[in-house]
Amino acid sequence: MSTTVSTKPVRLVGLVAIIAGVALIVAGAATWIMVRSQLVAENITVAEDAAMFGGELVDGPLDAYYQADIINHHALDASGGKTYAELDREDPVRATMMNASFLRSSLFTSVIAFGVAAFAAGMGLLFVLVGWALRLVAPAGTVIAPAEKNVLQNA
Repeated sequence: MSTTVSTKPVRLVGLVAIIAGVALIVAGAATWIMVRSQLVAENITVAEDAAMFGGELVDGPLDAYYQADIINHHALDASGGKTYAELDREDPVRATMMNASFLRSSLFTSVIAFGVAAFAAGMGLLFVLVGWALRLVAPAGTVIAPAEKNVLQNA
């Protein structure tokens, strides 16, 4: 009994994976560039007393993270160690804590956006590699036609 198996479906899946991978890489890169340009446009400088990157322009995920961290440190110093929720409603420092919270949230949002962009690009690269591998193992125009069914089972 002879069985014939075409490699066309495998090659098609490989091509779709490659196209999806390229799209993910482009989307990830575009997102990274957009988030970075928006951060640079804000002209935020990392505080000198931050754990790292003091005095540098916030233009990436690490800069944004360390600036958010030092904002929290400064805000807690101003409030005597109390968070926004712990302060009395009439406490004048509460507005400072609220602004610090908003700033930190915005910076952390950019950190997350950088992470998502990097993840998308990384997954895109993985898709391209898997698609390429699929196309390598299933050459164009190949038809597998073993002489007997058990040849496929023993391979």
